[in-house]
Amino acid sequence: MKALVIYDTNYGNTKKIAKIVAGKLWKDTKLISIADLKKKDLKGVEVLIVGCPVIGWNPTDKISQFLTGLKDNELQGVKAASFDTRMKLFFFTDAAKKISKELSRAGTTIIARSQDFYVQKVEGPLRAGEKERAIVWAADIKNSAKGK
Repeated sequence: MKALVIYDTNYGNTKKIAKIVAGKLWKDTKLISIADLKKKDLKGVEVLIVGCPVIGWNPTDKISQFLTGLKDNELQGVKAASFDTRMKLFFFTDAAKKISKELSRAGTTIIARSQDFYVQKVEGPLRAGEKERAIVWAADIKNSAKGK
């Protein structure tokens, strides 16, 4: 399957998760920073994963701009999932669900529950066990995309 993992990152933690997920999907899965994304990169994509850090309870500006720039049903037929990286706080934040909502509006079928990955401090590093959770989540995406 042609898969694309798009990410934005501030301190490298989201990139680490994105790289793990991309590496556990299909051999030709492409990993790309939102800063380097071109519209042509979406052509022919069957599985799309989008992730970023939580910034003020929302996705990053670059990810938000990408998502709002998608037309309704533009990605019809594409399977998708989303994730975010964040600190574990006493109040609720969730950029991943907002990403999934916009991907759905753009016509994708969400095939995995949006996932949050935790960092120890604002700049990281990732909390213990988060890389392993990313591997499991990637396997879930792969199985769902195949219809298992």
